[in-house]
Amino acid sequence: MQMYLTEMAIESFSLTNGYSFQCAMSIRAKHMHWFRWACSGLLMLLGCLVASQAAHAASVVWVVCSDRSTQYEATVAAITAELENGGVARSEVVVAYLSDPGTIDPSVLNSGKLIITLGSEALAKTLVRDVRVPVLATLIPRGSFESLVKEPIRKPQAPVYALYLDQPFGRQLDLLHLALPHAKRVGVIWGNGSAGNQLALAASAQSRGMDLVVGRAAPDGSLAQGLRTITDDAQVLLAIADPSVFNSATLPNILLATYRAQIPVLAFSQAYVKAGALLSLYSTPEQIGFQAGALARSVLGGANLSHGQYLQEYTVGVNEHVARSLGLTLDAAQLSERLKRLERKP
Repeated sequence: MQMYLTEMAIESFSLTNGYSFQCAMSIRAKHMHWFRWACSGLLMLLGCLVASQAAHAASVVWVVCSDRSTQYEATVAAITAELENGGVARSEVVVAYLSDPGTIDPSVLNSGKLIITLGSEALAKTLVRDVRVPVLATLIPRGSFESLVKEPIRKPQAPVYALYLDQPFGRQLDLLHLALPHAKRVGVIWGNGSAGNQLALAASAQSRGMDLVVGRAAPDGSLAQGLRTITDDAQVLLAIADPSVFNSATLPNILLATYRAQIPVLAFSQAYVKAGALLSLYSTPEQIGFQAGALARSVLGGANLSHGQYLQEYTVGVNEHVARSLGLTLDAAQLSERLKRLERKP
């Protein structure tokens, strides 16, 4: 009986410990599986971080965009293509957006050799950082660029260049003369973002025998009085790329008032012609991107450049419906060709 109980105890012990051993092995296997999964995930994360750091380290050009609009995307594509033509690999061009976390981290931006900004907001937020590589600003009017770089909080440690979005005043006035040879009184409305260009426009107008009819935006932003000055005295309105004057909120009233007064408008974008301006003089995203890419190549090559440049290539737009209502027959292609011939003259 004692032996039987002893055998039972031994068997029970063996079964119990065997079960415990199996459980322990099962738990260990599960833990090992989780451990392997965790290690695998950690290795993948480290790999991504290393790859990201390697990409940043290998970057030559950072392109910082204010937003993801179609215009910006087309400009980026043209910049990248032109850089590739100059030997900069696509993998060395990093495109970032202000909405992306860490986009304007100085340690990231300074990892390259050049920063290209698209839009005023991208430049403004880049310049307040401790940027130590050259910056090329694009898609920004001259007035906005000059205001930003003069602000005391913006102290870049490297040169800042600009490719102005607006066209030179001489080119705009020459187009006005070609399209409307009898228009001598040119209206303009100045706002906070453009008032610094008054002397330059006055000089260009005087050299062409034109007089300026000047309206001004009120301190509260109202354009009523300034627009009344234009409709009373001007023969044509030259729209200045100043968002405090010309924007989506003010444009309908400006175009309606000038249309009723039979005053044609020369604008600075294709969208304005579609909205009701008679003429536009602008550069397409592809034209802007091509020249920006060429300038970027020059900066990377150590060329000595002027800090601000105007666009060399441009497009003329005509609203044929508005032209007919004013009794005019205008051809955009012919105007563009005549303007380019005029600019080629010594």
